[in-house]
Amino acid sequence: MSDFIGNPLFASGGITIFEVMSGLARKHNAINLGQGAPDTDGPADIRQAAADATMNLSNQYPSMMGIPELREAVARHNQRFYGLDVDAQSEVMVTAGATEALANAILGLVAPGDEVVLIEPLYDSYLPIVKLAGGIPQLVRVTPPHWELPRDELAAAFSDKTKLVLINSPMNPCSKVFSDDELQFLSELVIKHDAYALCDEVYEHLVFDGRKHRPLMTFPGMRDRCVRIGSAGKTFSLTGWKVGYITACPKLLEPIAKAHQYLVFTTAPNLQHGVAYGLNQDDSYFNGFTAVMENKRDYLMKGLREVGFDVLDSQGTYFITCDFRPLGFEGDDEAFCQYLIEKVGVVAIPVSAFYQQGDVRHFVRFCFCKREEMMEEAIERMKKVFVA
Repeated sequence: MSDFIGNPLFASGGITIFEVMSGLARKHNAINLGQGAPDTDGPADIRQAAADATMNLSNQYPSMMGIPELREAVARHNQRFYGLDVDAQSEVMVTAGATEALANAILGLVAPGDEVVLIEPLYDSYLPIVKLAGGIPQLVRVTPPHWELPRDELAAAFSDKTKLVLINSPMNPCSKVFSDDELQFLSELVIKHDAYALCDEVYEHLVFDGRKHRPLMTFPGMRDRCVRIGSAGKTFSLTGWKVGYITACPKLLEPIAKAHQYLVFTTAPNLQHGVAYGLNQDDSYFNGFTAVMENKRDYLMKGLREVGFDVLDSQGTYFITCDFRPLGFEGDDEAFCQYLIEKVGVVAIPVSAFYQQGDVRHFVRFCFCKREEMMEEAIERMKKVFVA
């Protein structure tokens, strides 16, 4: 009998970079600007709504599709912000976070041998799930400092075997918000090759400098070709709740729901009630949330420039990408992050971790969804080491 026990797909992948870096942060008592999780909890009234539901409403299995109140809130959210008419009963499903939603969609739609177009840098769960489904990944990359979409390479990645393209906008880790022109180009490829689009839009309310998020689903011909994923964790700074939601036409949602029923089946009902309350908030919450995060972005960007980094534009998400070469460090991004933890006491993420070929080696990612005093301390620690 072999000494190895387990699925080699997962065994060969190691531990996620976020868990590794967070573990090192604890070990070295470092300030964690790596993992994309706020260091304060979300709105008290949303948490109270979930607490009230825990005490006053059912705590037994809800429908695997989600409680009616949340599905209806998701449908209204689609109409309110994007003009999408969505049927709550047949076109919305609640999941245990956006990662489970991604797994449901990929496992439900991709058959062995189907090709899936992925745009690097990749959030770490995309590729393993595609491979688990038997899909054949076709990788296209955007690279720093400008993250321009390589249209010829993207078009070449599509074929008559393409089942799905996965697009993340606003994009983690590079903070790119795809333009209408880029999204139109992508939609034309999807239609031309009779494919579908899986749209990871968890940062939909984290778009800055007057930009507006526009779902691919709103483009001509894409309403019934898109699976749109949202996240209460990102929208309400409640990442530990792990509540996500999928919007898709019935033809696409049916196989996705079948995957969901065997993976997780359902999501905590009290948290669903809290999220439904949150999605029904008026515009002041959403506008205020975006403004607060934009101010945090500006604060950290300013500090990183003062340290000496070449700071790239951050159009959305929680993240800022920096080129550390102006600091005079000799080594790649992994070595720099190790040095930053052990000698400076600050955690960042090496951007090469988001690429399959690690040739993007002098950029790191910082996260700004943190308290200002925490970011200030991190900046001061870096200035002591890098500023003469």
